[in-house]
Amino acid sequence: MATIRKHVIRNIVTLDAAVSCREAARLMSERKIGSIGVRVNGKLTGLVTERDIVTAVAAKGADGSLPLGDATRDLPRISPDATEAECAQVMKAQVTRHLLVEERGEIVGMISMRDLIQLMLDEKQFLIEQLQAYIAGR
Repeated sequence: MATIRKHVIRNIVTLDAAVSCREAARLMSERKIGSIGVRVNGKLTGLVTERDIVTAVAAKGADGSLPLGDATRDLPRISPDATEAECAQVMKAQVTRHLLVEERGEIVGMISMRDLIQLMLDEKQFLIEQLQAYIAGR
């Protein structure tokens, strides 16, 4: 089974942890993305999702000026050498749709449930095409 290494999203849109949740929500809406990387002292340290902002701000009646760092929760980390099945298992166990990908102690990217589903569908389609070619004698 293949690893997620080549499917890791490495160009994560990031904001500083001091930026407001309102600004992060605006940027997510503008870019049509569901998560933003969070930087502390220039280093990527976490990820905040739309759900995190809803939980930290809207559901608690907080002001949108809440710093992004205060809405960030600890996300599970996984190696780029993990398989899609391992990622799916961690996502299920941790009730999350995003995993941070960590290599040698550094966050190098992220992978989302959507990425995993696409990867699995691509692999299934490849297998179907190979079986059809085999059956057809090509």
